[in-house]
Amino acid sequence: MTLFLARGAVIRATQDTSSWPLVDPLPSYGRGRELPGGRYMSLIHGNGLQDVFITGSCSAQIAYCQSATPSLAGENGTIDGQGSVWWDMWKKRTLPFTRPHLLELVYSTDVIVSNVVFQDSPFWNIHPVYCSNVVIANVTVLAPHDSPNTDGIDLDSSSNVCIEDSYISAGDDLISIKSGWDEYGIAFARPSSGITIRRITGSSPFAGFAVGSETSGGVENVFVEHLNFFSMGVGIHIKTNSGRGGFIRNITISEVTLNGARYGLRIAGDVGGHPDTSYNPNVLPVVDSVTIKNVWGQNIRQAGLIRGIRNSVFSRICLSNVKLYGSASIGPWKCRDVSGGALDVQPSPCTELASTSETGFCTT
Repeated sequence: MTLFLARGAVIRATQDTSSWPLVDPLPSYGRGRELPGGRYMSLIHGNGLQDVFITGSCSAQIAYCQSATPSLAGENGTIDGQGSVWWDMWKKRTLPFTRPHLLELVYSTDVIVSNVVFQDSPFWNIHPVYCSNVVIANVTVLAPHDSPNTDGIDLDSSSNVCIEDSYISAGDDLISIKSGWDEYGIAFARPSSGITIRRITGSSPFAGFAVGSETSGGVENVFVEHLNFFSMGVGIHIKTNSGRGGFIRNITISEVTLNGARYGLRIAGDVGGHPDTSYNPNVLPVVDSVTIKNVWGQNIRQAGLIRGIRNSVFSRICLSNVKLYGSASIGPWKCRDVSGGALDVQPSPCTELASTSETGFCTT
């Protein structure tokens, strides 16, 4: 099927929260992400779909566009969540269930989302979960910087995904890769893998590109390049926690430009809460083989923090040609429970990464 939004077309969500149906929690989360129990269904929701186009561009569906007027070709419509009523409920702590996304596709394959504006989502904007063969291209995601948890794109336990050529300005992480939450994600055991992300521009008080913190099913084989972020909380944020289990491995991030950020980079093993008290705090995540190279940043307050877990040291962390500058003196790198290497890093890297004499994996 094709959902085609012509020029000027708007799908606008109702602000009557009582008219939103409830759906079961995702099995890899065990409950709603914000509150126990079910969750509100997304504005646009699909389960078990194949060959789906959600687009405002004729290039994605030639047969449809042959019947469309030429003036509509290449024009973008808008999916408007009118999320302010949900944000107010969150701030007042009156939410009865977890807020809805704008778009959620579950157990779906061969999906293209392109040339559409996503605006003012109640919660996360675009959420492919348990999906494969997904392309998200030329989308625009907009939400105020003070809107809570309005992540741009959250890939969740999905494989063979490409995200490219998009602009995102939102109130939380612009793009995040996830794979389930603690004991539920471990039991479901579906990783996110085979992911390419490139040519993304945006701004947020949180992270530009993130992995986690829900990574209990594992995240691996991720290639990210050509990111351009401004007025950020954190440029790149890889985050997990004790009790998560799972793994984060074989991640390569390159060609990043930052203009204004509290932190250029954070890789941390103490981020994110837990769904309930049934998780095992002794189940530790593995973070291995993360390469970050060719990064340039200005107006950076703190270079970076790399904080592993005492009994699960983050290994083979490579920084190469990473240059971060502040308007005055930039805060230094802070590291612990990490091993790896660094080449041509400014300011000088922490001692755990200061030498590559025995870590040939970290090269230019």
